[in-house]
Amino acid sequence: MPPYTITYFDVRGRCEPIRMLLADQGQTWRKEVLNQRLCQAGEVKSSCDAGRYLKLTDEDFSVYQSSAILRYLGRQLGLYGKDDREATLLDVTNEDVEDLRRKYLNFIYFHYDHGKEEYLKDLVKELKLFEDLLSKNQGGKAFIVGDQISFVDYNLLDLLLVHKTLAPGCLDAFPFLFAYVARLSSRPKLNVYLTSPQHTDLPINCNGKQ
Repeated sequence: MPPYTITYFDVRGRCEPIRMLLADQGQTWRKEVLNQRLCQAGEVKSSCDAGRYLKLTDEDFSVYQSSAILRYLGRQLGLYGKDDREATLLDVTNEDVEDLRRKYLNFIYFHYDHGKEEYLKDLVKELKLFEDLLSKNQGGKAFIVGDQISFVDYNLLDLLLVHKTLAPGCLDAFPFLFAYVARLSSRPKLNVYLTSPQHTDLPINCNGKQ
């Protein structure tokens, strides 16, 4: 039996960074799929108050909330920095990622039909934050914090891939982010997952918009 069970809707949603992390780290998981009729309501709720629909079960221990699950796996699998200072920087950066994710979900579920131009205009400022962080860490050739991959890298990578689907050229003005996405996506185990039906066959959002 796989060591982990993921309970979620059959979409990428907030769960995809977790799946990517597990796949890249050579971990397996069993999935329990929630009723799809509740999917849109669940994701809309998540965009507002990070609802408790996503669950990771590790034997007899269950963890809810996407960021808490990522942090739990980060501690378990050595993806939480090399010391307390790096761990704190990772916490801060993950909050930055989640800030952008909440804005994305608000756009996707409430303003998609009329707000895309404004959202993409504001996105430039959001992406510059991560571009600057990368540029200051080993000349943009490493990870978002430190010199080893962390739980935040999976969260950020997923969000950048989502935005590349929304606006394919959105990273063209950000060479460090562009290279970062290519570098992480080509990691052997992660690349196998990202090109598999496990990933490609899942819709990004519950409402079908992307």
